[in-house]
Amino acid sequence: MLIRISAFLGVLGLMAFGEVLIPRRHLTTSKARRWVANLSIVVIDAAAVRLLFTAGAVGASMLAAERHWGVLNHLSWPNWLELVLAVVALDLVLYLQHVMFHAVPLLWRVHMMHHADLDCDVTTGLRFHPVEVVLSMLIKVSAIAVLGPSPQAVLSFEVLLNATAMFNHSNVRLPATMDRCLRWIVVTPDMHRIHHSILPRETNTNFGFNLPWWDRLLGTYRLQPNDGHERMTLGLTQFRDPARLTLTGMLLLPFTGRPGDYPLSHDR
Repeated sequence: MLIRISAFLGVLGLMAFGEVLIPRRHLTTSKARRWVANLSIVVIDAAAVRLLFTAGAVGASMLAAERHWGVLNHLSWPNWLELVLAVVALDLVLYLQHVMFHAVPLLWRVHMMHHADLDCDVTTGLRFHPVEVVLSMLIKVSAIAVLGPSPQAVLSFEVLLNATAMFNHSNVRLPATMDRCLRWIVVTPDMHRIHHSILPRETNTNFGFNLPWWDRLLGTYRLQPNDGHERMTLGLTQFRDPARLTLTGMLLLPFTGRPGDYPLSHDR
């Protein structure tokens, strides 16, 4: 817990400072209001996971090791190799899960709270509906039972995922050369921001949170947005009123909002 909280606060503070120092885009809505709502969601999500999954993903990996569940618990490979394989495999699961939440209209209803943010900054990477967080944990625990990664590997993946999600959602300007190089090893802010475009054909690209390889390999990679990063519009067409995107409004969004044309089954 100490490792995860320290990494969370460290990356959050670093990206927030970068957004002030070298912002990529001008914000269109009140940052203070968005931060209060988005960070409140984090607290609710953490409470929901703690209530329903007492030991979390790391606890699931400990149980898998104790009961010899999963492929890796039946192999005698070097620890470092198992750790790398586990992190890469879990990242692929996360990519496929993300695509699924865009492909299935019912799951999209839950996921669209994340996309309804009218700006994209470090807190957007933390803004997920509690129902989505619970479903994501169920998928993750199931993957851990099948894969059998060590607790160290799962902890590494959790910390890395949390850090990269805040990094690639941040409103930080990276030099073009640095962005081109980093895109081969990690999802960058410019790469992921396209995923938050108001245009469905751009929203349904660049699904990766951590590793950029799956988008390239599976045909969902997009290099740049049509309108450029400064001029592109973020969010969803059906949610343009900031007054609706309060904490209560966001929690009710899956049940009261229209899905629009964003599910992959409707992509045009």
